[in-house]
Amino acid sequence: MDMEYEIVAAAEKDKDEILALYEMLKGQEFCAWDEDYPSGETIDQDLSRDALFVMRSEGKIIAAISVEEDEEVDRLPCWDPGLSPEGELARLAVRPDAQNKGLARIMLQFGMDELKRRGCRGIHFLVNKHNVKAIRSYAAFGFDEAGECHLYDQDFLCYEKAF
Repeated sequence: MDMEYEIVAAAEKDKDEILALYEMLKGQEFCAWDEDYPSGETIDQDLSRDALFVMRSEGKIIAAISVEEDEEVDRLPCWDPGLSPEGELARLAVRPDAQNKGLARIMLQFGMDELKRRGCRGIHFLVNKHNVKAIRSYAAFGFDEAGECHLYDQDFLCYEKAF
């Protein structure tokens, strides 16, 4: 990839641009998001936990990822207790005009590195069972499929990996 970019912690001033990024992706095939999620409140929660990171190129936000805390997901019985404490990545977003350039993988690697830095021994996350594009991205990292679940009115595959 020959694009110049930087990945930084999101700031309050980025909120509108991040929300616009999320809105661009709503309604795309296999996107699990709806009119209520993710929202400005979701972004506020992430900012309050220093959990939201953005990729900028030429001054514009082109991708985002969150280091998530979701007790409902954490309680799923499929996770390997030997990997505790595990972190979760969520809300991976890449602008439609910047997709298919490897940016999702770069953001995933950044998110995993951040979780390691925060003391996690592993990572877990959910992906919509029909999101073939995302599942291919995750396969490149050697995640294990830990199970399936039905949450938030959707069917998900559960993935995890030790660091």
